[in-house]
Amino acid sequence: MSTKQQTHTGFSRWMQHKMNARMNRKIRRGDGSFMGMDVLILHTVGRRSGEPRQTPISWFSDGGHGWLLVASGGKNGDPDWFRNLMAHPEQATIELPGDQPVPVTPHVLTGAERASAWAAITTAQPRYGKYQAKAGREYAVVRLTA
Repeated sequence: MSTKQQTHTGFSRWMQHKMNARMNRKIRRGDGSFMGMDVLILHTVGRRSGEPRQTPISWFSDGGHGWLLVASGGKNGDPDWFRNLMAHPEQATIELPGDQPVPVTPHVLTGAERASAWAAITTAQPRYGKYQAKAGREYAVVRLTA
């Protein structure tokens, strides 16, 4: 990889951290929407570093549960937040807009359960169906229970 690509990657990661911090402040003030989607803050622990991580992420209500979508903007691989969540599921918490963190238990949906959740998600936000088609993989859907 060239130096220019490494710099761009470093800049992109820096920019993502800045954008996430800004979104987290917005959510903590009680504004939990972004581009027409509900957002929350997912707290995880870094799978390699052991450091706490806070990621703003879209979610879809399932009554008493929240669905998280493993999308990463249409990329082929799983995003870091998902890998961190699965590495340390017992340490996961979420912050809904204006609320304190609540411990949650993640469960990756499969089969008919996933299909039903995916249909609801893509009905609410058709863009996710388009992202998945471009990615060439089936996105995991994670149900969080408090």
